[in-house]
Amino acid sequence: MKNNVIQRVIILGAIAIIGILGIQSYWLIKSWNLSDEDFHQRVHISLRHVAQSLSVINDSELPTIDLIKRVSSNYYVVNINSKIDANDLEYYLIKEFQALSLNTDFEYAIHSCETSEMVYGNYCGYADSQLENKADGDLPKYDEFIYYFGVKFPSKTQYLFGRMQVSMILFGILLMTIFFFAYAIYVILSQKRLSELQNDFINNMTHEFKTPIATIKLSSDVFLKNDLIQGDKRLFKYAKIIKAQNERLNKQVEKVLQIAKMEKNSFTIKKERLDIHELIENVVNSMEPTLAESNGKIEVDFKLKSPFINADRFHTLNILHNLIDNAIKYSKVNPHIIIKTYNENNCTIISIQDNGIGVGKDNLTKIFDKFYRVPTGNVHNVKGFGLGLFYVKNICNAHDWEISAHSTLGEGTTFKIVIKC
Repeated sequence: MKNNVIQRVIILGAIAIIGILGIQSYWLIKSWNLSDEDFHQRVHISLRHVAQSLSVINDSELPTIDLIKRVSSNYYVVNINSKIDANDLEYYLIKEFQALSLNTDFEYAIHSCETSEMVYGNYCGYADSQLENKADGDLPKYDEFIYYFGVKFPSKTQYLFGRMQVSMILFGILLMTIFFFAYAIYVILSQKRLSELQNDFINNMTHEFKTPIATIKLSSDVFLKNDLIQGDKRLFKYAKIIKAQNERLNKQVEKVLQIAKMEKNSFTIKKERLDIHELIENVVNSMEPTLAESNGKIEVDFKLKSPFINADRFHTLNILHNLIDNAIKYSKVNPHIIIKTYNENNCTIISIQDNGIGVGKDNLTKIFDKFYRVPTGNVHNVKGFGLGLFYVKNICNAHDWEISAHSTLGEGTTFKIVIKC
């Protein structure tokens, strides 16, 4: 993956995450505020009903103003202008809170006019175990009232969180998603760093190969031109083998270097007017020694109205050489290759058909992938790195050509290149 692509993914992902976090946080806070306001309204209504019930029992009138004061977020005091019986107070508190579904623990205290202190009443909870450990007994006085009681909700926070379960679960899922996104980015960057190290090593290694390859080529040419070597059939044969294998190694190194350039976008296509028929004939002639060794043949069928195309000569020759070389290598016996050129839908078509081993449907879609080779078990009769067709595909893409493969297992493969006019 390219640096600019990774940067865009990280930036856009970060913007999206920040936006989602902002929206989610806003709705979480808003949901909390709404739940808190709803809690306050329910408590206010319940305490008013309790005060009214106590005033009826005591045959007294309630204050018209400042009946209920919210001292803190979870502590309320109620002014009733009459004495308060603890048992009556607890009964009505439980009754009114249950009526409005305020299913949360509370504790209460009554102000004593004699001692001017808050007399603790009781802790009323919905979980019966260890209630005494939950009560804190901290219900402060409120100096503006005389006859009043106070109610505190020590579990208010847990109560509100319980009412916001769905929002909290969604927020938790969002945090997990952010964590996995960050982990995925970390893995991508780690893999990219390893890939860059690997590519740098391969590029440096292949560049280092160029000097010894050139030296071996020069030495083999000297051997082949020497009269003593030419007079000795055995030495002459070995000198030819050295030259052939050196050329093969040089082609593989060049292929790796070209692919490295493609991946870095540092290679350029130099288009010129070319005769495609001439290029095909040149490649066919260069393959004659290889064909002779395998007792194969190549047929050409040129039907183009005009054989001229705009393309890069070097890379086009490499494409043709790779496809024909593959057709020879993957033939079982006596390679028979048919090369056709013709016009179709105002396009120039190049077709290369062989009678080789063919490719199964499952593998056919992968043959243009980098380093991919069709599995053959433990048998490796054909050597290579799986770079040839990857190179061909990328060069076709650079020319804006289309390449496709059609194959039948055991019968052969046909490669078709569509050159748009």
